[in-house]
Amino acid sequence: MSTEEKSAAPRSLAEALRVRDDVSLAALLRSRPDLITPVPTDLTQLATRAGTRASVVRALERLDRFALQTAEALAVAPDPASYGELLGLMAGDEEDPAVAAALPRAAALLREQALVWGADDRLRLVRTARELLAPSPQHPSPTGLGPTVREATAGMSPGRIQEILAAVGLPSTHDSVSAVSALGALFADRRRMAALLAGLPAESREVLDRLVWGPPYGQVTHDPAAHLRALLDRGLLLPTAPGTVVLPREVALHLRAGRAHRAPEPVPPPVEAAATHRPQVVDATAAGQALAALATVDELLKEWDEGGPSVLRAGGLSVRDLKRTAVALDVPEPVAAFWVELAYGAGLIASDGEADERYAATPAYDEWRELPPAERWARLAGTWLTATRTPGVVGGRDAKDRTLSALGPNLDRSAAPEVRHRVLALLAGLPEGASPVAESVLARLRWERPLRGPQQQRETGTGAARDDDLRSRIARWTLSEAELLGVTGRGALAAPGRALIGAPEAPRPATADDTVEPEGPGDKLPVHHHRTPPVTAPPTPAERAAATATAARLLAPLFPEPLDHVLLQADLTAVAPGPLEQELADVLGVLADVESKGGATVYRFTPGSVRRALDAGRSAADLHAFLARHSRTPVPQPLTYLIDDVARRHGRLRVGAASAYVRCDDDATLDEILADKRAAGLGLRRLAPTVLAAQADPAALLEGLRAIGFAPAAESAAGDVLIARADSHRTPPRAAPEPVPDGPPAPDDTLLTAAIRAVRAGDLASTTPRKPGPAGEDGGGEDGTPGGTLPRTGAAETLATMQAAVLTGEALWIGYVNAEGAASQRVIAPIRVEGGFVTAYDHTADEVRTYPLHRVTGVAELADDAG
Repeated sequence: MSTEEKSAAPRSLAEALRVRDDVSLAALLRSRPDLITPVPTDLTQLATRAGTRASVVRALERLDRFALQTAEALAVAPDPASYGELLGLMAGDEEDPAVAAALPRAAALLREQALVWGADDRLRLVRTARELLAPSPQHPSPTGLGPTVREATAGMSPGRIQEILAAVGLPSTHDSVSAVSALGALFADRRRMAALLAGLPAESREVLDRLVWGPPYGQVTHDPAAHLRALLDRGLLLPTAPGTVVLPREVALHLRAGRAHRAPEPVPPPVEAAATHRPQVVDATAAGQALAALATVDELLKEWDEGGPSVLRAGGLSVRDLKRTAVALDVPEPVAAFWVELAYGAGLIASDGEADERYAATPAYDEWRELPPAERWARLAGTWLTATRTPGVVGGRDAKDRTLSALGPNLDRSAAPEVRHRVLALLAGLPEGASPVAESVLARLRWERPLRGPQQQRETGTGAARDDDLRSRIARWTLSEAELLGVTGRGALAAPGRALIGAPEAPRPATADDTVEPEGPGDKLPVHHHRTPPVTAPPTPAERAAATATAARLLAPLFPEPLDHVLLQADLTAVAPGPLEQELADVLGVLADVESKGGATVYRFTPGSVRRALDAGRSAADLHAFLARHSRTPVPQPLTYLIDDVARRHGRLRVGAASAYVRCDDDATLDEILADKRAAGLGLRRLAPTVLAAQADPAALLEGLRAIGFAPAAESAAGDVLIARADSHRTPPRAAPEPVPDGPPAPDDTLLTAAIRAVRAGDLASTTPRKPGPAGEDGGGEDGTPGGTLPRTGAAETLATMQAAVLTGEALWIGYVNAEGAASQRVIAPIRVEGGFVTAYDHTADEVRTYPLHRVTGVAELADDAG
């Protein structure tokens, strides 16, 4: 490297950022949005923020496995390291071609994210990242390497170091520093190191083989065996503490053929197809699941229509209420938790806020029911895709060992939206109609976002993370929830699901192979490789709305037309061969009980269900007309008799509030009630031949008489029959829960442009050379660069300098204090000075501004070479 090139090489991360163009800075800020929260004043502050521990940890956690392996290799490389040294650590002495081909991308990614800076001959990992990734006894490196010879011998006596030199055949030196350097050079020399190892006993080589891939630490006794003594004498094992030895990094790298990792992973693992189906079958299956999802949510909301379960004191549903909900929906409890959370996330249910707080439907539920079915589904699916609340953790434990309850706090997992979207994107990359092997999806996600830290990894030779990490669990839940919701069908992504994530339609045209389905998962199917997903801005609300609208449009033709009829059968059942019109479904839901669900819904008529319809204000004639109008089969005679029989007895008894009473025109019926032992608990006594008084309240009296076998009707104080249909209970208007973001939101293009302009302008103000003023006045250094304080000049000198700059057109460096008292430094080109104000082009803000002169602390002229 020439003298000019050395002088041009960046000496710090700030200088490296300073030579970047706006596109490169925008890529950095987009991938690390915490760096502009708030917007830094200049590039020096940006570089400082990029090196903070919290920001570096977040950036490292978002690297793919190979990029992270590259950073780990740089952490054990010399500082600085050349690209050739990095290539040797990653590809080894044999130079793996796949690693060599992928390394430029990984190095460029680290440099783009400001984790690495410097030219290719002087690559530097930022100090905080090196501290996090470099091996230490407290925090072993994922590479399995130990300390260098220099680090391991830091506390060793000079005499002992000289003894090691003599044992390996090196001449003695006059100081420990040169001795350690000579020993390190020997261990790094492949030829001499091979000769040294060749003279060791086989038992000694076995010890080295056990330590070579880590952990590099071992235990020895105070009187080690001969094969261990041979290693200690030659410095191949160095003591770090009493009874503890370590394999030096240089020795391990020789034994590893130069590789920092046992198995570098330059290429992401492929997502494999388990089975393939015709796209039409996938879409039809998904549409059926979508219809079932709408029916399930509707059934849940009807269950809670008059007020649902109580809210726990700490928030959420009790375990008992969740079990009851699961029984009512006929699903397992985890699935019930999913539907409850989905309805909550969509804003369809919430707590009512009353003193006896309960969950209930919101006014938004009534609006949702009026939407077409496809739009209702799109709203649910869009909510699921972006929600951070994660139903899968329900039943687990929080940090304080408390059970996590459905609808309760602490269910947000900020990684959930990203994982869901990425899982669906991986499915979209498969051939149309192909379902994935779940384990291959999890392996791909672990490659794209590997976990860090020994407590989260197990050394398997590949550095694969454990299967119980949060992202893997969310991915598993995503695959099952997408199937429940109808985003996928038979495991493959359906056309509406593809539109939901904004993926383009599958480009592969239909072929003859589409009509042949594999017999099982063992069939050989094509394997597909994918690139690492680029860092892109999240979709805007408008883009999400457009995606859900497209998904609804694609789903609508897949839904069957709602039916306006049922098939009545002689066994007091009605069969709905498909989805019913909303009005028909509502009335039938009151008149009959659902006996089974599926492709066809079976309703059963019972005396209780018919009485429920009569209580709701329907007459027997209304019910006969309704059934005749909507049945494609003749109304069975048993059903007609059932309605007439229940209607004949309905309302003969009247229950009102005295505290409660029963009246009936037929006193024989009252005699029958008094004689029935089952009525003893109601506390009945005769007040008149046609009136009984009760100690129970009207509601309990109604239920008690119905349990005995009578069909009483409630009446008002005026003697009119009350319609027993309860009013739907609604909460006050509630907003749906907002997702909890994973750190600062990604900036949009407008914010990026403004932030980059502000940072560059602030950097100009802080780095532009200026003419040195009197000592202590401008705070500048001897080289004319701005110092750490604002320029200070008197009012007269400030005014004179401003007026002169208007005539000459020169730029000035000023200090300015705004109305809030915040001080800043700016570079301005004065245009006009009058009335106590200066109007100037502000290079810092890149616009023309007007400043009060009394807020200018001072002014300094820029140096002649300021450019």
